[in-house]
Amino acid sequence: MITAEDFDVSAAWHVAAPYDFLRRLRHERPVFRSEHLGAHVLTRYEDVRAAYGDPRRFSSAGSLTISRSLADGTRRVLGEHGSFLSSFVANVDPPVHTRLRRSVSRAFTPRAVAALEQRFRDLNEEVLDRVASRGGGDLVAEIAHIPSIKLTARFIGVPEEDERFVQEHVKDWFQLFLSPQPPQRQLVLAESFLTYLDYVDRLVAARAAEPEDDFVSLMTALIGTELSHREVVELISTILLGGNDTVPNQLGNSVLRLLREGVWPVPPELVRNAVEECMRIDGASLGSFRHTTVDVELHGVTVPAGSLCLLSTDSAAHDETVFDEPERFVIDRGNADAHMTLGYGIHFCVGAALARLQLRTALEVLGRRLPGLRLDPDAPPPAYRTSIVGRGLTALPVRW
Repeated sequence: MITAEDFDVSAAWHVAAPYDFLRRLRHERPVFRSEHLGAHVLTRYEDVRAAYGDPRRFSSAGSLTISRSLADGTRRVLGEHGSFLSSFVANVDPPVHTRLRRSVSRAFTPRAVAALEQRFRDLNEEVLDRVASRGGGDLVAEIAHIPSIKLTARFIGVPEEDERFVQEHVKDWFQLFLSPQPPQRQLVLAESFLTYLDYVDRLVAARAAEPEDDFVSLMTALIGTELSHREVVELISTILLGGNDTVPNQLGNSVLRLLREGVWPVPPELVRNAVEECMRIDGASLGSFRHTTVDVELHGVTVPAGSLCLLSTDSAAHDETVFDEPERFVIDRGNADAHMTLGYGIHFCVGAALARLQLRTALEVLGRRLPGLRLDPDAPPPAYRTSIVGRGLTALPVRW
């Protein structure tokens, strides 16, 4: 019998290899309340997709943050910023969502995304020029994150000398709002977060005074007509998270999977589909939260109005009713891109095209430059950081 206590997303096994457990849940308890999360969990593909597509019953308002877990002392330090992300595009419903997404989408046109490909390719080449002669290293720290961090900084408008500062502080705010922390650690992270907000505020003010060809300038120009100052700050902050964290985490997960499956380097004609299969089987995003606005009946379970729900895209991506032999990596799987790692419906990631471009480009360059890439046989087994919403390796020792 599966109990709610078994669903502990903070446990190391749950991030690294939860799939046998999730399969049992899909069959026996597709909807249940997790006391650990304080939320109901939806595990079947059809239910997760339906919830994504039904904002009237499954609201995104306030769904990104877990600020309800912040200690009173942390709330006092944060003040008005305790509800950070309250106006971010993925954290609101229509019509506010429609307005915000329309504004952000101006920066992610197909032409704008395509224009970044050569720059990202060059950044990967530059990193490998520096490390190739070493014969090995940590792929996470020394290779996977650097090109994405630099490309995102250029896209946003962060000066090169500030890249390290932004990386460290983005990591802190992710931990503060999206990963449970003890009270003393929360206070440290809260101070870091306020320092980061001050930096973004000053960056917005600088571009308002002297616009440049970057995302900050594009969004700043909309303040007072389409966007508020706070909305611009939150947009910038969250896109920086994607580039500094989510995309490089997916690259690390993907390389680990490809090495374990013995399909390195990936044949060029299969790179595009390999990216999708890697996102399906080892997604960097584990799911999204929603709040029910009415009582919802699912599989004999009543989810009361006002309940927090986790839409488990991690489980959905391994649903055997959609993906044949879902635990098997199939590099040319025909429906690999049916995963919802990048969201679905109106909340499909606005930067999805850029994320996919980065993953494809990185695998192409790494495969060509490091065809002998392999896991370091002397290193301990790869470990994942603890998170309720994401999967990312703490390190990946490799040789080539």
